[in-house]
Amino acid sequence: MLVLVLTHALAAVISPFLSRRRAFYLLALVPASAVVVPAVATHETYRWVPALDLTITFTMSPLRGLLLVVVGGVGAVVLAYCARYFPSYDSRFAAVFLGFGAAMTGLVLADDLLLTYVFWELTSVFSYLLIGHSAERSASRRAATQALVVTTAGGLAMLVGIVLLGHSAGTYRWSEIAANGPLPGTATVTAAGVLILAGALSKSALFPFSFWLPAAMAAPTPASAYLHAASMVKAGVFLIGLLGPAFAEVPGWRPVTVTAGVVTLLLGAWAAMRQTDLKLLLAYGTVSQLGLLTVALGAGTQAAALAGMVLLLSHALFKATLFLVVGIIDRTTGTRDLRELSGLGRAHPVLATVAVLAVASMAGVPPLAGFVGKEALFAALATDPPVLVAVVAGSALTVAYGLRFLWGAFATKQEVSGFQPVNASFIAPAALLAAAGLATGVLAPWLDHLLNPGAGYHLALWHGFGLPVLLSLVVWGAGIGVHAWQRAGRQWPARLLPTGESAYQRVMRAVDRTAVEVTGASQRGSMPFSLGLILVTLVVLGGVTLLLGAPRPAGLRLWDTPLQLVAGVVVAAAALLAARARHRMTAMILVGVCGYGVAVLFVLHGAPDLALTQFLVETVTIVMFVLVLRRLPVRFSARPLRTTRWLRAALGAAAGLVAAGMAWAATSGRTAVPISVDFPDLAVSYGGGHNIVNVALVDIRAWDTMGEISVLVVAATGVASLIFRRSSSLQRRSAEQNVPTAEAGPGWLRAADTPEAQRQSIVLQVVARLVFHTIVLFSVYLLFSGHNAPGGGFAGGLVAGLALVTRYLAGGRRELNAAAPVDAGFLLGGGLLLSVGTGAAALVAGGEVLQSALLDLYVPLLGHLHVATSVFFDVGVYLIVIGLVLEILRSLGAELDRVHEEATS
Repeated sequence: MLVLVLTHALAAVISPFLSRRRAFYLLALVPASAVVVPAVATHETYRWVPALDLTITFTMSPLRGLLLVVVGGVGAVVLAYCARYFPSYDSRFAAVFLGFGAAMTGLVLADDLLLTYVFWELTSVFSYLLIGHSAERSASRRAATQALVVTTAGGLAMLVGIVLLGHSAGTYRWSEIAANGPLPGTATVTAAGVLILAGALSKSALFPFSFWLPAAMAAPTPASAYLHAASMVKAGVFLIGLLGPAFAEVPGWRPVTVTAGVVTLLLGAWAAMRQTDLKLLLAYGTVSQLGLLTVALGAGTQAAALAGMVLLLSHALFKATLFLVVGIIDRTTGTRDLRELSGLGRAHPVLATVAVLAVASMAGVPPLAGFVGKEALFAALATDPPVLVAVVAGSALTVAYGLRFLWGAFATKQEVSGFQPVNASFIAPAALLAAAGLATGVLAPWLDHLLNPGAGYHLALWHGFGLPVLLSLVVWGAGIGVHAWQRAGRQWPARLLPTGESAYQRVMRAVDRTAVEVTGASQRGSMPFSLGLILVTLVVLGGVTLLLGAPRPAGLRLWDTPLQLVAGVVVAAAALLAARARHRMTAMILVGVCGYGVAVLFVLHGAPDLALTQFLVETVTIVMFVLVLRRLPVRFSARPLRTTRWLRAALGAAAGLVAAGMAWAATSGRTAVPISVDFPDLAVSYGGGHNIVNVALVDIRAWDTMGEISVLVVAATGVASLIFRRSSSLQRRSAEQNVPTAEAGPGWLRAADTPEAQRQSIVLQVVARLVFHTIVLFSVYLLFSGHNAPGGGFAGGLVAGLALVTRYLAGGRRELNAAAPVDAGFLLGGGLLLSVGTGAAALVAGGEVLQSALLDLYVPLLGHLHVATSVFFDVGVYLIVIGLVLEILRSLGAELDRVHEEATS
């Protein structure tokens, strides 16, 4: 079963590399393989997140197997249909379609409720992409957003219900929860049931969430046939059918499901009678049929559940058929408006026959599958007259709008124009589904054996004359009468009840208006105002928390040594002077003093690694400031009024006090043993090194470091994108970076003849070249010694970056390119690839991601070496940091220099 999900995902990845329309036929084999899975699979479990006891667990049951066959079979047919529907191969549609198929397959098979939720949300994301496939159309974008918002909101409610249910039951495995019999009607379980129903109702477009489904008809017709007939909209009713037996005795479950189903059945059918667009008519008909499925699967009896499964299968077959027929009509005539269509039945009798078979199944005409399901449902609801009457009324309207569809699409109503011929391969997918609906009805006993419901009622094409047959006759007669009444020129009345669309629109308008007002009030384009807003929030929330709920520390130790007091006074004094400085360079130097003072505090606390990193970061930061400040005015702009200055000072002092108080309360209020107490032993036994900080970064907490270096890569790319904003700049930059070393200048002083170098001291240039290789060699030493001594990839990369800084300051951008004739992006990407590859290699070797191994090697000349594989991860960090510094130098330095030279020349 996992192989089936992964096969869908792999096909989605491969599909963009295909090019011909025939590729749709090849891709159709992937979902088609799902048809055989129910016969060979039962249960699979794989470890996922052992620390949280999360597993990837798949299981099989009659309902799961039935829906899996529907999802796979209809998906395969629709993909084959796409080979004729699209004028050329649409790789994006194929990839998203198969991605959705993978998510839907996982949802059907998942036994763990949390895993079910993961696939549930993935179907929402992929359906958003399918509905909004025509991104250039505003209607598609709006419909996709609406479907995503509604289904995701319901999914979040469902997640809360799943957590409540799993916590109450002690497990998230649905098979284990259901094995204990009906759930108790406690308050927790009742709340869980209501929240889960919110997700199910929104996913299956049940009242009051029905409005998003008709709007989703902006999707391409193949997507509508798959999502809105066979798969996505079935997810909610599937969940109701799956959970129904266990929730049968929980208060509110049956009333909510049956009431929502009945209302949706009637309102959807009523709205379908008003539609003139064939696709919209089918959309509202789908809403109505989903209500019928909810009534059947939520009724709480085995007989009704059996009827619901048959109706689920028959609905997928006839509704997918009708959507495919509408796609053919649209492609053939250029319209879906039933008022403009005429004579199509005579022009294409095969297409009309396929549509008649599908509508007959929808209307419950024997010997089709729809008849078998309707008869079973009528028999199951015989003991519940109110619900039975509502179902009969809804079924009569179903007959009426089915006849309206046939009349509107195929009847001869006016002058008949010429029609394009329809290729047999275009009709074949729809014909196959219609024939499957006929075969399913004829083979009802065989279907009854497969579903194995254990109910007193068994599926059959004929049970003798009784109440179900009588009700079917009533349904057909009433439906024909309603259609004839409408065809006599009667105006169909307006909708019976308001839908949730108006409420949705009001909520979205309120959200948009609130966002505009909040943004206008808080984001004025002023950095002092934005920073002040952040600090005010910190002071208010943090201060209130400290006053009301923070632990009260027993004692206060101001310092361990007087030197800490000295360093703290220096930092505080530098900060105060920086706030009052008038010159930008002065303020920058004072801020640097604050950073160096913090590094001294690290040293006094016995953290040489942190101190080294802080010193290096502060130095590189000062260089960045200098590169920018040289292009800015020497002095700050006019200071604000005295009152404003006092307010800013008070806010700064308050923020400092609150931050200090939060740090004090956090450290003093600890009750558990810190996890770091085990790091010294783990650093040696697990990471093979004595430098606890470095081992923690590249081994124990390597995932954190992976996230940090990814942010560094993104930041470097963002800096370059802001500076190199013109294509000409990018071209010049690339040319400069790839200038051969020989062109940079003659002799040892590579850039000595350039204007940039001639402005610098010759002594500075000579010294920079003399110490450059020594600094780089020292950076490599820090890289490889960091596992057992202060250093590591980050510190080593910063040292190498400072070596490049000296070359740039000595000779300008040409000197920098001579020292590092490599693209910064190559270093960034290569470093990230190396770090990720190290983690993947551990996985391939049979370990966990980013797990390291200890190697004892003997190398000639070097002797015995004790190496941890995490050093390769550290090398990736080293390259990324060098690439970041190089990107900054070339953007904030070299590019700004070039722009300045062009402006002054």
